[in-house]
Amino acid sequence: MNAPSASRPGISVWSPVVLVCLGATWFLWGTMYLAIKWALVSFPPFYQMGSQFVVAGAVLAIMARVRGSAWPTAREWIGGATMGALLISGGYGFMAVAESSVGSGLVVAFTAIVPTMVVLGELPYGVRPDRRQVAGVACGLAGIVMMARGQGFGTSLAGLLAVITSCVTWTLGSVWSVHGLPGGAKIRTAPGYMGHASQMLTGGALLLAASWTFGETPAWPPAPLATLCWVYVAIAGSLISYTSYLILLERTTPALATSYTYVNPVVALLLGVTLGQELVTRFEWVSVAVVLCGVVLLMWPRKGSA
Repeated sequence: MNAPSASRPGISVWSPVVLVCLGATWFLWGTMYLAIKWALVSFPPFYQMGSQFVVAGAVLAIMARVRGSAWPTAREWIGGATMGALLISGGYGFMAVAESSVGSGLVVAFTAIVPTMVVLGELPYGVRPDRRQVAGVACGLAGIVMMARGQGFGTSLAGLLAVITSCVTWTLGSVWSVHGLPGGAKIRTAPGYMGHASQMLTGGALLLAASWTFGETPAWPPAPLATLCWVYVAIAGSLISYTSYLILLERTTPALATSYTYVNPVVALLLGVTLGQELVTRFEWVSVAVVLCGVVLLMWPRKGSA
C-alpha cells in the first residue's frame, strides 16, 4: 500500500518468490473476505482476527527458530508491535468489524482507496505524484464518495467508520514500514520471518485484548462452516498472504506490492454476489469501477521506471 516508485537496485522483480507472493496477495486475499464474513457467525471480529494471527504468528516463529533465526531484541519487539498494531490490529481488526454490517465485496472494494491514501501519506516525505497520479487520487476519492453514498454503507455508519479506520491504519503502517516515522526514525523489526511473526503475535494479542475489553463471546460449539472458514483465513489470509505482502514490500517496489488492489475487489465482489448472496446495486458497481480506474492511474509506471 505505497505509492509507485522506481525499482530497487539489484532486485529481480519477476523472481519465482515474487511471482508466488503476487499470486497469494492477488487471489488468496481476494477469497479471504467472504470467509471472514462466514466465520463471523461464531467468531466475533476482534476475537476472530486476533486468534488467527496469534496462531499463525506462533507457527511462523517456530519455523523461523528451526531455521536458526534469533528471537527479536527488545527494540525489535517494539518495532514489531508498532507494525502489528497498525497493519493487523487496525487493518485487519476493523475490516472484520466492517464486515459485521456491510457486505464483504463492498468492504474490499472500499479498501482499494488505500493507494490513494498512501500517495497523500508520502507527501511529507517529499514524494510527489505526477499528473497521472494526481488524476488517480481525484478519481479514487470520487469513487469512494460515491460508494459511501450507496445502499451498503449508507445503511451502516458503523461499518463505514470501521473500514475507514482500517484503511487509515493500514496506510500508516505501509508508509512507515518504507519511510520510517514522520520524525525520521526507522521502525526496526527482526529480520526475515521472525520479524513477520513478531508483528502477527503482537498484533493478534492486541486484538484479543480488545475482544476481552469489549466483551466479545465466541459461540460454542462453533458452526462447522465458521470453523472451516476460521482455519482457512488463519492459513490463507494470516500466514500466507500477510507474509507474502511483507516479502513484496521488502523485495519489490511499493507499487507492485500493492497491485493486489486491482484484483481483490473483483474476486471478492464476484464471490460475495454469487456464493454469499450479497446485494450490490448498479450504482455501487459504477463506484467500484471509478475507484479501480483511480488505482490504475496511480500504479501506472512512470516514465523511466523499471
